[in-house]
Amino acid sequence: MQVSSVNDVKIYNLSCGKSLPEWLSDRKKRALQKKDVDIQRRIELIQDFDMPTVSTAIKVSKDGQYILAAGTYKPRVRCYDTYQLSLKFERCLDSDVVTFDILSDDYSKLVFLHCNRYVEFHSQHGHYYKTRIPKFGRDFSYHYPSCDLYFVGASSEVYRLNLEQGKFLNSLQTDAVENNVCDINPVHYLFATGTAEGKVECWDPRTRGRVGLLDCALSSVTEDTEVEGLPSVSALKFNGALHMAVGTSTGQILMYDLRSNRPLLVKDHHYGLPIKSIQFQDQLDLVLSADSKIIKMWNKDTGKIFSTLEPEHDINDVCLYPNSGMLFTANEDPKMNTFYIPALGPAPRWCSFLDNLTEELEENPETTVYDDYKFVTRKDLDSLGLAHLIGSPLLRAYMHGFFMDIRLYHKVKTMANPFAYDEYRKDKIRQKIEETRAQRVQIKKLPKVNKQLAIKLIEEEEEADQQTLKKKKGKNLPNILSDDRFKVMFENPDYQVDEASEEFRLLNPIVSKVNEKRKKKLRKLECELALEQKEEEEPEGKPSDAESSESSDDDKGWVEEVRKQRKLMYFEERAKRQERKEKAREDRRTSLEPKFFEIKAGEEFRSFKDAARKQKLQKTTLEDRLKFEEKSGTLNVSDATVGSKQLTFKLKKTEQQQKQQEAEWQHHQERKKLRRAAGHLQSKPARGRGGSMGRGGRGGSRGRGRRPF
Repeated sequence: MQVSSVNDVKIYNLSCGKSLPEWLSDRKKRALQKKDVDIQRRIELIQDFDMPTVSTAIKVSKDGQYILAAGTYKPRVRCYDTYQLSLKFERCLDSDVVTFDILSDDYSKLVFLHCNRYVEFHSQHGHYYKTRIPKFGRDFSYHYPSCDLYFVGASSEVYRLNLEQGKFLNSLQTDAVENNVCDINPVHYLFATGTAEGKVECWDPRTRGRVGLLDCALSSVTEDTEVEGLPSVSALKFNGALHMAVGTSTGQILMYDLRSNRPLLVKDHHYGLPIKSIQFQDQLDLVLSADSKIIKMWNKDTGKIFSTLEPEHDINDVCLYPNSGMLFTANEDPKMNTFYIPALGPAPRWCSFLDNLTEELEENPETTVYDDYKFVTRKDLDSLGLAHLIGSPLLRAYMHGFFMDIRLYHKVKTMANPFAYDEYRKDKIRQKIEETRAQRVQIKKLPKVNKQLAIKLIEEEEEADQQTLKKKKGKNLPNILSDDRFKVMFENPDYQVDEASEEFRLLNPIVSKVNEKRKKKLRKLECELALEQKEEEEPEGKPSDAESSESSDDDKGWVEEVRKQRKLMYFEERAKRQERKEKAREDRRTSLEPKFFEIKAGEEFRSFKDAARKQKLQKTTLEDRLKFEEKSGTLNVSDATVGSKQLTFKLKKTEQQQKQQEAEWQHHQERKKLRRAAGHLQSKPARGRGGSMGRGGRGGSRGRGRRPF
């Protein structure tokens, strides 16, 4: 049990306590429960009050006897009997549960809205019926007089399912694009739905007509709140006949009187997270609003904080046990939390012993997990000489190390290092000696980075100490050198101050004069540090220089120094500009000369186009490369008989084979030319014989046609 106090309100976390490792056997767990006093004092209010992975929703039946919770993985629902303080039954589901509701006084009638648009009904024996809605649902409410279920979700329509007739009725058409949440007033049964546009529409189930519209997005923006984006309605809850609370996705809760369109109170969580649950505590007029990080309890009339509750894991749902101070939460964790707040009310009847326990309990610090076991790494085992125990029952593998019994660890530690007590004694003696030397002059070691800045801070600290000695009521400000938040500034070289930069020179106009004095002091400290390393005894103190006091004339010469720095910067920039111009002129004068590249012996010169083509081919996709190789002839793609593709590659030939192939091709071309020349000489006719050479042949060719050679 963990006890915390916020605003003098004690909160008891009944789920917190010393837990046992899962890999322990039941026999060892029982043995530990008999021996360990802390485990015996642990309060397990309801047995197995958890889920395998995550719990998403939790509710209490109207008679107060049963607690039902939905979770994952695998999606399931569990029912706990408070009279028996144990699990009554567990049912696995087909998909994750968005939300569920209990229609009867006990667990005999349940309705589950799943993430896959299914609506599942369960009776006392188990699954009863399953149907489907047209759009994905986000919330639903039950109208008791007409036995209607109102479903809202990713649609502008509100679907109505009548459980008496067993059919869908005409839907309610809203002006919104999507509806997030809905609720029905338990007094006059007014139906209200919260939209994604930040509006709340109220409908009368008797006439099926809209009777009111509230713009909560506009009303949530006040002077004290910071809103990013459009606030949509994420939670909705009625309180009595006239009051209603609306939670937005930006972390505001608006309290409304149904007779007015303006909120009575706007409460901001200041986390910027969507409000997930709103509960009312009528005895103290409190509102319990929860987002994923925190549960806030505040007065519904004034907004004054009563108390806050911040669990270790993100919150999915909150359930307040009626007429008591018991609170259940469904978290992003296997264990479902149980909180008892005596200021909200007494303990429930089935756990009335909590009132007697809380009166006697005192605040105790939270115990660490696995007190009887020590976590060691492989390096620790090597140093202790226990590496041979890996794989034995004495070591339990966990993450990057092992768990071992704390008694074995202490025993081996004393055997491995028998002189530990002597070292401890020497450390204590060294501390005593350093305490006696506190009155002597000590040399302050400077950091490696930003030494001048460290000297400046030391000087300011000394001046502040002198002023506090003069004024008795002075308060010392924290020093940056001793603050861990600024430790990196004196260790990381990336944080080194660049004194040659323009910003530094303008923001520190008189830094040159001060730097000279600090450099002298820096040299002096370095010399003293070197002497300290050589000598065993500390050096005697030296009187401070009279030059350390800064002159008041620095303030007067501030303007002149700024002007000098600006003039220097102007002339430096002008000189750089002149150098750039001269360099540009020289570049223009120089003529471009060709560059020659030498090829090594045995290498063949290849054009730059081939290299560019190869680089381009490497950047292309596999499909383009296959097409290119297919065109070039090195690749052949064909279809097989079974419908798959067959690729055939041709290996590239060596240089010797290419030369031989080129010589053969040239020889083949020469032989071809000789054959053509010989055939031309044989087929050429003699002069004067052919009719085509004479005049008669010319006329005759017109009628008979030309004869080919």
